[in-house]
Amino acid sequence: MAEANWYVVHTYSGYENKVKANIEKTIENRHLEEEILEVRVPLQDVVEMKNGARRTVQKKMFPGYVLVNMVMNDDTWYVVRNTRGVTGFVGPGSKPVPLTEAEMKPLGIKVENVSVDFAEGDTIAVVAGVWKDTIGVVQRIDFSKQTATINVELFGRETPVEISFAEVRRM
Repeated sequence: MAEANWYVVHTYSGYENKVKANIEKTIENRHLEEEILEVRVPLQDVVEMKNGARRTVQKKMFPGYVLVNMVMNDDTWYVVRNTRGVTGFVGPGSKPVPLTEAEMKPLGIKVENVSVDFAEGDTIAVVAGVWKDTIGVVQRIDFSKQTATINVELFGRETPVEISFAEVRRM
């Protein structure tokens, strides 16, 4: 079976969630679960000030676009392209171009599986970066961002610091 890639689909602005729902319904009806793996509308948290109050809301990262993880063939191309609200794939002419690893990374998509030799509660040493030669206790591990939050002593107080996996080693 061919490899699945992420493709960008252009939609009418404001129809992103409807297109996502329509594609997912078509996948279910035509039993294309093995070929169209995931449909996403990328969102980001934005802090808004309204009437003097701060509030965090989710906004679309790319209005008018939907991301689809699929195996590209004639059937899947036809299903997605002919979904109501879709104007086409992003790419030259009628040939869709898959996203590269570098383009997907900022979107938080397809993070490589990274294993670390430490866990929450372990003491680790920072071997690079601003906090080099600092020792701290792991409070939290975030595999999606590939960071560990450790407590370090700063001005006589325990302070949480976020460190990249590449900058630490187990003691």
